Amino acid sequence: MGDQTADVVIIGGGCMGASVAYHLTRLGITDVVVVEREPMLGMGSTGRNAGGVRHQFSSEANVRLSIESIRLFERFQEEVGYEIDFHQDGYLFLLSTEAALESFRRSIEMQRSLGVEVELINADEAANLAPGLKVDGVIAATYCARDGICDPSGVTQGLAKVAQSAGVRITRETEVTGVRVEAGRVSAVETSRGVIKTGTVVNAAGPYARDVGRMIGLDLPIDPYRRHIFITEALARADEEHPAENGLAFPRSHIMVIDFESTFYFHREGAGILFGMSDASEPSGYNTSVNWEFLELLTPIAVKRLPGLAEAPIAHAWAGLYEVTPDAMPIIGPASEVEGFFIIGGFSGHGFQHCPAAGRIIAEMIARGEASGVEAAQFSLRRFSNRAVQPETNVV
Repeated sequence: MGDQTADVVIIGGGCMGASVAYHLTRLGITDVVVVEREPMLGMGSTGRNAGGVRHQFSSEANVRLSIESIRLFERFQEEVGYEIDFHQDGYLFLLSTEAALESFRRSIEMQRSLGVEVELINADEAANLAPGLKVDGVIAATYCARDGICDPSGVTQGLAKVAQSAGVRITRETEVTGVRVEAGRVSAVETSRGVIKTGTVVNAAGPYARDVGRMIGLDLPIDPYRRHIFITEALARADEEHPAENGLAFPRSHIMVIDFESTFYFHREGAGILFGMSDASEPSGYNTSVNWEFLELLTPIAVKRLPGLAEAPIAHAWAGLYEVTPDAMPIIGPASEVEGFFIIGGFSGHGFQHCPAAGRIIAEMIARGEASGVEAAQFSLRRFSNRAVQPETNVV
């Protein structure tokens, strides 16, 4: 590659990096380099998540990110020019405690005030929405029909290709080894293929954002946590001609079902079922190997909610990394300590679905000094030192 210059260097070629690049070009900034260490874009957390897209958050700031992002997903082909596999079959949150129900009631009121159509339904109605679901102990559920499942790889590739066609350079299999700072401002990015002189750097390194921050002496409160996903082999679906045996059935749609108390979730994936669950005992780290002992812990909870899984062999499994902040809210904005250094990370498991809005915010901050339609303080790194922290509670 040799030494280069660029107006903006984006570290990380996942959905966030691609979104920032795309939105910068829409604002007329095309002298941009995206540096990705893997052979392909989106091979990190972007390519290892369940693809969920939802409005149902407890934080108004997150709901606003969802509203904007889902609007782009809905018209992705028209605006970006690429097909994405977007199924809006809804999200169903199962609630088993009065405390959870009260919290979700408050969230629903806030979501509806923003124009989100979300329903509070009873357990029987929830069971009807997802054939095969058992609702023992469920006292209520919430459902939003415009939530759904989307293809993270398709979104990332679409945004990146449009950015490239506008002049953005994407450098793969390239490791960032350092970020130079002169007189309090970013001056260059050092890579395994040479130096890129620049006055603006975007840290879109996902679970590695803290490592990149340390390159300028900044300790970002972003830690990686392993999360597992399992996909079953193809399942026979119950229908009128072939009724379910022993009452076993599976959803025909791609509805995402989340048992809020346990965090167990599942949705249709091709002819099988994709499912997973958070592991509260998992320490922070970069391990992405599959821990099959965790499947043994997960199985009883999974079978309780979707009994058909007891007879379903596992076809695929993988682990990815959540990038978690203390309040489960992202950091989107500049680092006040070093001019020209921007952070877009710490989405705590809901990053992919917010990449359109978050990328737009960072691009506007770079191009105009501020972003429209957002209170920057809500996502500012400074909120942790100011203790102005209002955590997101709807995290799975």
